[in-house]
Amino acid sequence: MPPTGAFTAVTARRTFDKPLSAESAQTTSTAPSVATPSPTHSTNKGRRDWPPSVRFYVQRSFAEENILPDVDWKEMEAKLKQVISHSVEAGTLTTKDWDNLPLPQQMIQEERKRGLHSCIPLSRSRPESLSISNVRETNEAKSKKRKSSDLDLADEAPGRTAPWIEPSSQNALENRISYPDKRPRNGISPVNGSSKSIQILDGRKKRFENTASGSSSVRPWRSSAIQETSSKHPEGPIIGRCQDLEKKYFRLTSAPNPDTVRPLHVLEKTLDHLKRKWKQERNYFYICDQFKSLRQDLTVQRIKNGFTVNAYEIHARIALEKGDLSEYNQCQTQLRALYAQNLGGHPTEFMAYRILYFLHTSNRTDMNDVLADLTPTEKQDKAVKHALDTRSALALGDYHRFFQLYLDTPNMGAYLMDMFVARERLSALSAICRAYKPDVKLRFITEELGFESDDESARFICDNGAQQYLEERDAGVYLLTGKASNFFEPALAAASAISESKAYI
Repeated sequence: MPPTGAFTAVTARRTFDKPLSAESAQTTSTAPSVATPSPTHSTNKGRRDWPPSVRFYVQRSFAEENILPDVDWKEMEAKLKQVISHSVEAGTLTTKDWDNLPLPQQMIQEERKRGLHSCIPLSRSRPESLSISNVRETNEAKSKKRKSSDLDLADEAPGRTAPWIEPSSQNALENRISYPDKRPRNGISPVNGSSKSIQILDGRKKRFENTASGSSSVRPWRSSAIQETSSKHPEGPIIGRCQDLEKKYFRLTSAPNPDTVRPLHVLEKTLDHLKRKWKQERNYFYICDQFKSLRQDLTVQRIKNGFTVNAYEIHARIALEKGDLSEYNQCQTQLRALYAQNLGGHPTEFMAYRILYFLHTSNRTDMNDVLADLTPTEKQDKAVKHALDTRSALALGDYHRFFQLYLDTPNMGAYLMDMFVARERLSALSAICRAYKPDVKLRFITEELGFESDDESARFICDNGAQQYLEERDAGVYLLTGKASNFFEPALAAASAISESKAYI
């Protein structure tokens, strides 16, 4: 049917190639079509109806378990487009065995390997620092460094490969790198057609030397003395040889020295020594520094057992007692990983602490995750049940039940509840001022809000600027709730904002 003035027919795209220009598209639309459209793809559709095998092949290519760290995402995507485009052009889109076809990232790796092997026999006069044996030694030295310490995170980033393995093929490399003339470069003259590969390797060597300046990672072209030094690091965790019970904490900036790391039997004596020092002196800054040093020695030696759990639990309890939430959170994070390995300890006790901590920070997202992970057995534990009841009382606004639970907190949960009890007292005072009018006895406030005495409750009211609403009478001191109905709202809003901000720290 000839085109009318209402529209212009446009040919649908069938490949991933560059789309036709407007002129060529118009020419194509007006020219008589000699090709018969494929029965599986209709030109009336704006999108191609891909076969299920091709869709599944694309899904497998982008699946997380099939992603290779040394293959760039864009490079893999370009290879995938190339494979599908070639199949479309060859008419094998529906006949090709996509289930057994290698993934694009696997094809890229194979092409890199073929490119590397094709360069080996051509490099007759390759410098000694670029030999395959030196590369193997350098790679082994780098792997040993990664296993023995956390030296430089930049060396452990995915995607780092030997500089000559990057191109997909030798031909593609030669197409990207060319020289204006064929004169000898850097003292390398052509020998039987092998100068091209040597020049490419030498140029890449210099480029990577410039980009790697200031980096501590070992490169294949660096001197053999550096490689020998790096290969001296032992493979796997170190074993300490220090016999000192006390040692200051220093953040590691290089590989740990076994002479300054204490072995397990010394660390066990150190823990007993620190517990005695804490009971006698109660010097938190000293104890915290010593516990951080002890934890560091456990980490660099990769010691994960019941003693490790005990050390982290003791440090977490001391930090909780002194209100040091930073150190407590570090210990709590490590304890979660240790409990997952069933190494003993008191997981339900610290699960209850975790719930109370999320109540303090008003972190509802993490709280929901914790509640979803709780097992029926854990919910029957005394400490966990108390923490869940506390959460329920706050959710229902039942301040009477909350302060009853506050006065009967198991283990060291009261230290965590002390961090947000002032906020809940302001909330309860605001509710009492709205519900009880015109006044209430101060003794009622003391009993309901969990104060130890009337003086403490009166001091709390005065600290929040409501002393003008306290009135002393013959029968005792009264709080004029009718006049203070909305007075505690701003203080409550400020306290809630501080708590919510801690959830993001």
